[in-house]
Amino acid sequence: MDVKIEAGWKELLKSEFEKEYFINLTQFVRDEYKTQTIFPPAAKIFNAFELCPLENTRVVILGQDPYHDINQAHGLCFSVNDGIKVPPSLVNIYKEIQSDCGVTPPASGNLERWAKQGVLLLNATLTVRAHQAGSHQKKGWEEFTDSVIKHLAQEKENIVFLLWGAYAGKKAAFIDETKHCILKSPHPSPLSAHRGFLGNRHFSKTNAFLISKGLQPIEW
Repeated sequence: MDVKIEAGWKELLKSEFEKEYFINLTQFVRDEYKTQTIFPPAAKIFNAFELCPLENTRVVILGQDPYHDINQAHGLCFSVNDGIKVPPSLVNIYKEIQSDCGVTPPASGNLERWAKQGVLLLNATLTVRAHQAGSHQKKGWEEFTDSVIKHLAQEKENIVFLLWGAYAGKKAAFIDETKHCILKSPHPSPLSAHRGFLGNRHFSKTNAFLISKGLQPIEW
């Protein structure tokens, strides 16, 4: 089936788009957009891939669900549209970047600037009903995004995977540590950030790895 997604990703993932689970997922999502308020807007479902073309991808950050309140989600994990209050997990991410790299947190929670530098901001589930967290889980998105990680880990090398929290941490099983850098820690949520996210120095470690491979560091 024809999926509107960045050309490099389309080629990498073309086998997924023909699978029965993905065809069923597509029909489910279409029906949901017709009858419910769904986030992000349909045109932004694959925004993480559009803003971070396959050939540019150097870092992967994994989230779970899109934000489910009005005008928050725009297809990038942990990120919100300009003018929206910075969510608590992102507040902690910004705190760690300031502590680790000396970067003053911006007022905006929009992380498009990271995506455009090669950071794939990938949620496990790419859509959600308004005000219903987790409402599109176990519909096929997880199988698709797991396949994204598997294909990426197999076909490329020297990518930094930032796996925060138990859910993301399980994805390390798909990744060859001899080809890539895996950095794991607790989640930046206020419920767990104090257990080891704050102080993990993942942002400077990411850049140290990229530089060691002759790649451009990320301007966090």
